[in-house]
Amino acid sequence: MTAAPFPTLPCPDGRPLAVFDIDGVLADVRHRLHHLEARPQRWERFFSAADRDPLLPDGAERLRAALVDHDVIYLMGRPERNRRLTEGWLRRHGLPTQPLLMREDDDYRPARWMKREVLRTLAATRDIVSVLDDDPAVVQVLEADGWPVELATWLPHSSTLRRAQEDTGRT
Repeated sequence: MTAAPFPTLPCPDGRPLAVFDIDGVLADVRHRLHHLEARPQRWERFFSAADRDPLLPDGAERLRAALVDHDVIYLMGRPERNRRLTEGWLRRHGLPTQPLLMREDDDYRPARWMKREVLRTLAATRDIVSVLDDDPAVVQVLEADGWPVELATWLPHSSTLRRAQEDTGRT
C-alpha cells in the first residue's frame, strides 16, 4: 500500500480553506452502523447504504456559512470507490460536490494518520483555517499538530464507528 497522491488545490482568489468531514459531520450514519456491528463486518453494505444518510442540519449550516468566506473541501475516510455515491448524496442535499478527497481503496490506516498526511500536503499551497471532524482521535492528533480543528458534537460519536476507524482504518 502506498500513500494516496492527494492533489494540491489551486487558490486563484486567495480565500482560506475550510475542511469538512462528511460521516458524522454532514451525514447521519447511525442507520447503517449495524453493518459494522455484524461479524464479519459488512463493509460494502455499510458504504453502499450511505446514499440514504439523513443530512445533519448543524453540519450543513456550518458548511453553508463557511462557503461565504472560504473555499471548502471534503476530507473523509470513505474509500475512493464510493465517490459517485458520495457526490450524488451531496448533490441531493444541495451541497457542493467538489473537491472531495477520499481514502485510496487499499489504504487502511486509521483516519487520524491519513487526514494528517493530507492536511500537511494541502498546507504547502493553501491556508487552512478550519477543520471540522467528528472523530475524537482525528481531532486529538490534528490539535496536537496545531491545526485549527473542531470536534463536531451534534451526533454522538459511536463506539462502533470509533473501532472501525481505529482498528481497521476503513472510514
